[in-house]
Amino acid sequence: MLDINWAATFQNVSPEVGTLLIAMIPIAELRGAIPVALVNFNLPVWSAYVWAVVGNMLPVFFLLLFLEPIARWLSARGRVFQRFFDWLFARTRRKFSAGAQKYGLFVALMVFVAIPLPVTGAWTGAAAAFLFGVPFRRAFLAILSGVLIAGVIVTLTTLGIQRAV
Repeated sequence: MLDINWAATFQNVSPEVGTLLIAMIPIAELRGAIPVALVNFNLPVWSAYVWAVVGNMLPVFFLLLFLEPIARWLSARGRVFQRFFDWLFARTRRKFSAGAQKYGLFVALMVFVAIPLPVTGAWTGAAAAFLFGVPFRRAFLAILSGVLIAGVIVTLTTLGIQRAV
């Protein structure tokens, strides 16, 4: 991830809003928001978790509703957008399809989002749901389940590292 001082970037907003905003950012998502909330913002554990989950899920709602029409519209407007979406969708299909075949779409989507590694979060999960035709409600619930699990993993990891240091 870029070397960004998230606490300084969001110093003019409350720690809760800062946590929510960091969690909305692709790649950072709650994997970046929870450690910042706990270490830099000194939020209570439950508050850091809730604000990060809410912030991570806000874009998912809109991505699931509008990713297809926006991708189609942008792809029709320029070669650069067409290439970007071709790359993104091919990459997402490659990373997600084996799990989908083995475990079913819901479980594969949930586990894919739950793994707290870069580029396996809610944003990519929404792209995978779109690509594999997962209906909105099932996709939202699978992604929410994955985000909740990832939040627990990231919170416990952050607390463990804090205690070790």
